[in-house]
Amino acid sequence: MFIHLGEDTVITDGGIIGIFDMDTSTVNKATRDYLSKAEKEKRIIYVNYDLPKSFVVTDEAVYVSPVNTSTLYKRSK
Repeated sequence: MFIHLGEDTVITDGGIIGIFDMDTSTVNKATRDYLSKAEKEKRIIYVNYDLPKSFVVTDEAVYVSPVNTSTLYKRSK
């Protein structure tokens, strides 16, 4: 099954490790460190440059999306 993350970005749900809320997750230093490391490794893909509401961790990349986590969760079901 495919999940639309916004703009023209669509991924398969088989490789999704987790869907995280940007506001609540980035309070934790470990999450900020993980995102910083992923950005240095050029694994972060910005769906667009609007206000990010969530990020989706997959096997090969981290997608930063303007779509709410509850919406992404509903799309995955």
